[in-house]
Amino acid sequence: MDFSDIAEQLHFNPVEGRIWLQDRRMVLLPVEVLGAMRRELIELLGQDAARGMMTRLGYSIGSRDAELAWSVRGSQSQLDIIAAGAQFHALQGFVQPEPVHIEIDSTRGYCYSEFFWNHGCEDEVHLSSFGVGTEAACWLGVGYTCGFLSKIMGKRILAREVECRAMGQTKCRVIAKPLESWEDPEEDLRFLAATPLQPQPLKKLFSVPLATPKSAQQPATEPRTPSTLELVGASAGFTTVLHKVRRVASTKATVLLLGESGVGKSAVAREVHRHSNRADKSFIEINCAAIPEQLIESELFGVERGAYSGATESRAGRFEAANGGTLFLDEIGILSPSAQGKLLRVLQTGEFERLGSTRTIKLDVRVVAATNENLPEAVKAGRFREDLFYRINVFPILIPPLRERRDDLPLLLESFMKRFSDMHDRHVSGITPRALQAVLNYKWPGNIRELENVVERGMILAEPAESLDLRHLFSVDATLGTSSLMRLTESGALAKDLGTPQIEEPVAYSHMAGSSDLDRWAREALRQQAVTLSTVEDALVSAAISEAGGNISKAAARLGLTRAQLDYRVKRCGRA
Repeated sequence: MDFSDIAEQLHFNPVEGRIWLQDRRMVLLPVEVLGAMRRELIELLGQDAARGMMTRLGYSIGSRDAELAWSVRGSQSQLDIIAAGAQFHALQGFVQPEPVHIEIDSTRGYCYSEFFWNHGCEDEVHLSSFGVGTEAACWLGVGYTCGFLSKIMGKRILAREVECRAMGQTKCRVIAKPLESWEDPEEDLRFLAATPLQPQPLKKLFSVPLATPKSAQQPATEPRTPSTLELVGASAGFTTVLHKVRRVASTKATVLLLGESGVGKSAVAREVHRHSNRADKSFIEINCAAIPEQLIESELFGVERGAYSGATESRAGRFEAANGGTLFLDEIGILSPSAQGKLLRVLQTGEFERLGSTRTIKLDVRVVAATNENLPEAVKAGRFREDLFYRINVFPILIPPLRERRDDLPLLLESFMKRFSDMHDRHVSGITPRALQAVLNYKWPGNIRELENVVERGMILAEPAESLDLRHLFSVDATLGTSSLMRLTESGALAKDLGTPQIEEPVAYSHMAGSSDLDRWAREALRQQAVTLSTVEDALVSAAISEAGGNISKAAARLGLTRAQLDYRVKRCGRA
């Protein structure tokens, strides 16, 4: 296959010290440096931990290259797009991929690919440092393949190096197929999951077990249900959050979860609880914004009979229900001043009184709080107590929005499809390429919650054994139909603002020698319903006048018009 369209994406500017692959800045590193870093990681962290870091790094690179492949070959077949991954991998100097067998069925989300990797740099540096061993060594490449194919197919594709020169074979051979097609995917998934890194003694470098800690197992008191949102992801932002969660979970520190609405703060709070020493105790969640201000104190701290009109019996609050376990306070920023004062006391002393009682209750509760509000600004405005802010801000974790975790989209999409398939007993065969590209292109202002709702709607609308398509995911309804953000082109691209014409594009194309690019732009603009003839004409008039420095005669000459004709158009578009 022609390699020129891929090679054209690489640009050098040695004067400025810059290299680009399309619009992404790159660097050149000697292979010896890669080998030295790899050796130091193994010696410092142990082989399994080093392998995990390198595999996840490769996954991130592959996922981003998948976006380049979409942009370069989005109009071509899925096979051509997948081939671009092998070519990008070769262009960056990792290996020379040699395809053995490739099978793709996008309607059911199936992808099988088998490659020989020739002239690989990873097995080369591994052999020079450690010699022939019993395990495959192309960790970056395996991660790259997983990340690239998962992004392209919209579901987790797992790659495994079944032969490697580091094991004494003559070539490296890699097989990639969907997760469910492997009999023992856990062997490889552990290197894609973010796990706490612990230095290992040198004598155990090649025999480090990676067992799941007891505290990480699902407690019997909290059965997993179809509606339970699990943490799913592979992006750098997701991995950072997960490392922080695992780091703080076993402590008693108060955790403050920050981030936009819908990023999954509740799921992260549950992850903190599952990995804590309280995993077998209660996890109580309360949304402070959903409870009227006059009732929030009684909900949190309980109430004694007769404390106020309507309090006919004593009742324990959420703190007592969570004793020994974890209490998750969502939207903590809206708490009333009185509730803030009581919460501060509980965090400082572990003591409080029920509403209408003088009896002090002592308890042990781990608090995880969350907000999408800027608490420092709320403190300055007098809406939030400064001393309470410092008390809950012991260990803040910022959860990035979904638009900054684009590598997680295929995995989230697959997870939601499986969950809603089980919940609604609706089974689809996969997702079409254009629907997948639309999911990857969209900015998801509602974050994971919005993606979850879109996938659930799609699963309900799709017929049995049908692939999810644009009409299922982005249907016109009361919510999405009024938002220009959800308008789609026939190719699956999402227009940012279909009601506002972008005058820069026709002006830029007008300088080109041929008309084919302008024609393509016009066709795409018409498909998006983004422009009309009058808006294009007004844009050209404005551009011509600007280019002519306000001289109407010169502008008219550029447009092939008389001054009188241009005067008429200037008055019509309101520039007179």
